[in-house]
Amino acid sequence: MIQDSNWRPLPDFLTISKSSIEGLGLITTKDLPAGTDLGMTHVYDQRFQDGYIRLPLGAFINHHEIPNCSAVFAEKDPVIGLLKHIRIVTSQEIPAGTEITVKYVINKLENPNWEKEYEITQ
Repeated sequence: MIQDSNWRPLPDFLTISKSSIEGLGLITTKDLPAGTDLGMTHVYDQRFQDGYIRLPLGAFINHHEIPNCSAVFAEKDPVIGLLKHIRIVTSQEIPAGTEITVKYVINKLENPNWEKEYEITQ
């Protein structure tokens, strides 16, 4: 039996909708101030080829050369505790109805130091 849980795959102020960038995207339903922590996008797990498991929040974030958010590598979560992961934080004010974007590069897996060089910040 499934018990009631406070966990949601996305924060209540984000939704998935058609993207003007590519396919579907992550859209905010309310104004977000700069510095808003949107949560975890990936959790480190060495059993996976690239070392990370992508979470629902990370599944629909599209790349943009001038992003409105930054990805941050972290070793600790304020609620869970020690946990290597990637989080998304707004880098500017984002009005409701705007797509959440991050600058990132994929396919760096052949480089064993890809995590240190992962181009996800402005």
